[in-house]
Amino acid sequence: MNLCDLKTVRQIMSMFNLTFRKEFGQNFLTERTVVEDIADSCCDKENMTVLEIGPGIGTLTYELALRAERVVALEIDRGLIPVLQYTLGSFGNVKVINQDVMQTDLDALLAPYFAQGPVSVCANLPYYITTPILMKLLESRLPFETINIMIQAEVADRLCAKAGSKDYGAITAVLAYYGHAEKLFTVPADRFVPAPKVNSTVISIRLYHDEKPCVPKSEEMLFRTIKAAFGQRRKTLINALDAGLPDLDRQTIDSAIRACGFDPTIRGERLDIHDFTRLSDALLGGD
Repeated sequence: MNLCDLKTVRQIMSMFNLTFRKEFGQNFLTERTVVEDIADSCCDKENMTVLEIGPGIGTLTYELALRAERVVALEIDRGLIPVLQYTLGSFGNVKVINQDVMQTDLDALLAPYFAQGPVSVCANLPYYITTPILMKLLESRLPFETINIMIQAEVADRLCAKAGSKDYGAITAVLAYYGHAEKLFTVPADRFVPAPKVNSTVISIRLYHDEKPCVPKSEEMLFRTIKAAFGQRRKTLINALDAGLPDLDRQTIDSAIRACGFDPTIRGERLDIHDFTRLSDALLGGD
């Protein structure tokens, strides 16, 4: 079954009396080489389990099932479950679950799979839900090998940006605390049906576990500092922190910034995750 063939896709949708649902960001890939490349990027180790978020009609799931030992596919759209049973019925290593990933206890769901071997995440995420899903995955603290996601190209630019660039923001700094993100390749809009208005980019996030490059005194303070620094982007660092950290007086903030060797007139987007870690530690005071 060629799930990348437009005619096949439309036949399947017609067979199950389905339409593409914008509220779920449903845009299905129709370029086989892209699907194969994404699947390859998720299955780079033996005995892999892949958690796929939003399998759609099973186009990518099919290729993942050929490569991974196990695939767990979370699909929010109840209407697509019969479709997935039809398109993936020949595979005994695929488990399809009709569930919203944002409402899923990932720890409980994936514990048996982590006991068997490495687990990676694969997803084609619509713009409106990219950050919430990504943060849920990161904050779960689960030892994923990689998180491989296809997202709007503009969002990929932001997630993979370097400190000081125009695309660099709070989410970039927070992501850099959890892992290293890199772009793999771009997917033109015309490779989807229906075609979205913008191109997409596949990125891979390799998570840090025991080897974290930054270990702050307090993660809570680190994330508060990052949020405050970008809360009023056009303000200097001292003014942004003064506004965003009301429990600290301006003198304390000024002293902490200078103790790190920064000019108080610098802006937050100039600081990388190492800088933010030093700054948050200094703001806490003590040794």
